[in-house]
Amino acid sequence: MLWVGWDAVSQWWDGVELWLTQLRFAPQVALLMLVLLPVCWWAAQALDRAVGLIFERFGHRYAADAQDPEESR
Repeated sequence: MLWVGWDAVSQWWDGVELWLTQLRFAPQVALLMLVLLPVCWWAAQALDRAVGLIFERFGHRYAADAQDPEESR
């Protein structure tokens, strides 16, 4: 039963690919930018948050080196 759903998705995706490859170059680039730029922005935000949480949880390896030397006086 599950494979029926995947088959429908696969057929839909094949249709999207066929439609996209038949477009001229300029509309292909425009669609790519409309889709790919937000996806890349979201992925960068998620990666930034993940790395921030990791550093917050485990600290920075060189935290002693990163301290302000004026603070120790």
